[in-house]
Amino acid sequence: MRVDAIFTNARIRTLDPERPTAHSIGTLNGRIVGFDDELHGVDADRVVDLGGQPVLPGFHDAHHHLSLTGFRLASLNLRPGAVNSLAELYEAVRVHADSLEPDAWVRGSGYDQNFLEGHPTADELDRVSGGRPVILEHVSGHMMVANTRAFELAGHPRREGFPEIAGGGIPRDSDGRPQGLLQESAMAPIFALVRPMGLDEVQRNLGLASDQALSYGLTSVTEPGIGEIRMVGNSPLDYHAYQSAVEQRLLRVRTTLMPYITVLHPFSDLPDKQMLGLDLGIRTGLGDDMLSVGPVKIVADGSFIGRSAAMHACFHGEADNFGVLLHEPEALRDYIVGAHRAGWTVATHAIGDRAITHVLDAIEHAQSIAPRPDVRHRIEHFALASDADIARAAALGVIPVPQGVFVSDFGDGMAAAVDADRRDDIYRVKSLADAGIVLNGSTDSPISDANPLVSLRDMVLRRTSSGEVLGARERVSIDEAVRAYTHGSAYAVGQEQRKGTLKVGMLADFIALSDDLFEIAPERIADQQVTTTVVGGKVVFGGGF
Repeated sequence: MRVDAIFTNARIRTLDPERPTAHSIGTLNGRIVGFDDELHGVDADRVVDLGGQPVLPGFHDAHHHLSLTGFRLASLNLRPGAVNSLAELYEAVRVHADSLEPDAWVRGSGYDQNFLEGHPTADELDRVSGGRPVILEHVSGHMMVANTRAFELAGHPRREGFPEIAGGGIPRDSDGRPQGLLQESAMAPIFALVRPMGLDEVQRNLGLASDQALSYGLTSVTEPGIGEIRMVGNSPLDYHAYQSAVEQRLLRVRTTLMPYITVLHPFSDLPDKQMLGLDLGIRTGLGDDMLSVGPVKIVADGSFIGRSAAMHACFHGEADNFGVLLHEPEALRDYIVGAHRAGWTVATHAIGDRAITHVLDAIEHAQSIAPRPDVRHRIEHFALASDADIARAAALGVIPVPQGVFVSDFGDGMAAAVDADRRDDIYRVKSLADAGIVLNGSTDSPISDANPLVSLRDMVLRRTSSGEVLGARERVSIDEAVRAYTHGSAYAVGQEQRKGTLKVGMLADFIALSDDLFEIAPERIADQQVTTTVVGGKVVFGGGF
């Protein structure tokens, strides 16, 4: 027998209970064909000595905006640390604007008002942009700030006459003009000026994000929300853009795509008028090992750090702020039921507990009228959840998709946003596992950096940037965290039979690390490096062989 490659001299943790460890692994046609003694006498086209390094299955980010990550890698970085005051932000915008053509858009992203003196304003951006239109995207992706020139291009000279928009927030000055900040649905008129993106730009962004993902040991990602330019989609031709990027080897990380709900439509020629789907009955599961169709994405509410998530109780210190529902409960139910009836898995963004209630209500209703006992509907984020919410999700077979890294990135701000008695209910993890829910791992990149090692550390330690522990009872072990980021994220999109563990017949996706995450102090996890990333038996990052 001859195989494509044998990777040897490694300390392999397979996460397969029947063979938990190994030293060598053989691959053929992109899949694993044997370990250790099974490879004796087997010839290989290539033998790779991993130098005694620890090896794990490739990481899988269950909620990773790949194209938006690439866009932000190519735009002006305004994340905390890059700018630490509004003065620094405005100066960064001025320098960047001066480098552009006179009529070019100034695009920046990642600012967080919680680390500044407040949000930027249109007036101040006007002073530093040289007459160019400006869009600065908030780190959450749920807000932006635009300057006066951008409002003019949208048909509102001097920012006058900009209407209220359902599901959006628009702080205004004493004359009734927008101050520049636009929240949720109110961003759409400005985004319409820069979308849809051209194919070349989307592919550039995918290439940048793919390279970063592979350097972080991500061999798979789930991309939430393509095709709808009024949300986070790039173009109505998004699937074509991703498929072309795979064909051109720009996109080299396995990708599961979530179309946004408004891409689906009813079928007038079918007797079931409630169904929502795509022509030809295309639905969750179509595709191959490199690119596939995943759940359909819906956004039910806003963001935690932007204080626009839909809450049962008001945000702390804001008696009139209960957040924003992007859809009335009846409309949300119709979306979820329609997609469910057409065979889709549904993944609904719900951060606040009020949004979570409405999503669970809709899923329960969908299952009552069209039972699908094996479907794995999801709630993305599941950020403020009570014990009752968790028990109900488990009973319905719903998979929450929380982001562990949010604890260090945004934990202090989230804790300040709710009353003290709810702070232990923020981004719960251990309680999900205790309820029998299969944990998964994600970063919501580029909202947080995509590095899984930081997220793994935060799942274990639960420490905010100030050093406080947020929800000590929600800590998990490194074993639980790694299994979440491999098998669990594959399970969340129904792919656990192909990836997430290392055993014969599975995809040959694995990584080598600078040290063994299971043996070092948790504080050191985020300091480690991915030295080699292998996808389909091929070294796609590092190696130095």
